[in-house]
Amino acid sequence: MDVMEDASRREAAGDTVVHMEIGQPGARAPSTVVAAAQAALAEGRFGYTEARGMRPLRERIARHYRKTYGVDIPESRVMVTTGSSGAFNLAFLGAFDPGDRIALTAPGYPAYRNILRALGLEPVEIPVGPDTRWILTPELLEKAHREAPIRGVLVASPGNPTGTMMQPDALKALCETARDLGITFISDEIYHGLVYEGETASALQYWDDAIVVNSFSKYYCMTGWRIGWMILPESLVRPVERIAQSLVICPPDISQRAGLAAFDATEELEVVKAGYARNRALLLDRLPRIGFNELLPVDGAFYVYAGVRSFTNDSMDFAKRMLAEAGVATTPGADFDHERGNGYIRFSFAGSHEDMELATTRLKDWLG
Repeated sequence: MDVMEDASRREAAGDTVVHMEIGQPGARAPSTVVAAAQAALAEGRFGYTEARGMRPLRERIARHYRKTYGVDIPESRVMVTTGSSGAFNLAFLGAFDPGDRIALTAPGYPAYRNILRALGLEPVEIPVGPDTRWILTPELLEKAHREAPIRGVLVASPGNPTGTMMQPDALKALCETARDLGITFISDEIYHGLVYEGETASALQYWDDAIVVNSFSKYYCMTGWRIGWMILPESLVRPVERIAQSLVICPPDISQRAGLAAFDATEELEVVKAGYARNRALLLDRLPRIGFNELLPVDGAFYVYAGVRSFTNDSMDFAKRMLAEAGVATTPGADFDHERGNGYIRFSFAGSHEDMELATTRLKDWLG
């Protein structure tokens, strides 16, 4: 966010900046979503809904799981939330007690860590690397649990910042290990739909009591609508619902109506995804030729997590100079990984293809 603020100041001063720092789609919301919102506005009345969300939307989400993953989820276990961020807050509050230790991967999305700490929980960051293809393994989870009991584990597949995805066998093995150890399993599946290599699986295919979080933000191009969902075990539905009634009352009415319409936008959204795939191919071809020789597997999402140790040992300084001297905004790795992040930066390829071409040209010229 600091990089984005600096980039905005430069643009206000007349500079041109290629934005590769922001983890959000460059495309507008689907036409079906906009039309649904316009119809709702014409109706003119918005009110409270059930804390778990409108029943038609919950039913549609449940149908999505039957069709996409072959799992039968009753609508009663679906909770509509104010984006995935709202889902994580509610899940952590409902599933854990202050002081509980929650396992995360490093590198990983920094908001997990920050939310856990704000709620009085203890994040336990487990380093992952090329030896495990940058995913959490049963062995690593078991080791952390032996050192001090782990109460929960949160994994993202595809991940942020890496874009790396857990293959079905790996996800199944981790779910089974968590279940055997009595560890609550939370699966962040926000980048499902945006997968280019490998097979997509949901944790619900392997453990019915997993907590699964998803959102309309990424695949559905609806970041600012602040609407997401999670699937809860039966035992957590009522506790989490009661927390939501007090904290937020309900998700936004208009965004729920728009989210329902998003499920009818597949053809439009697949065109957007094809654009990401084209951008991904461009970066995977050009970045190594520029000198970014360490690229993590980009299975999904819209990120390339690249090593910069051939250029610097301070990715924050490198990102600042890249912005100032080349006009390309990226995200330094320090927030994603406190121990090794100074050797990495994250490129987002969610923008236009023209921007990707311009960025790589500028980087080539800058790095000589």
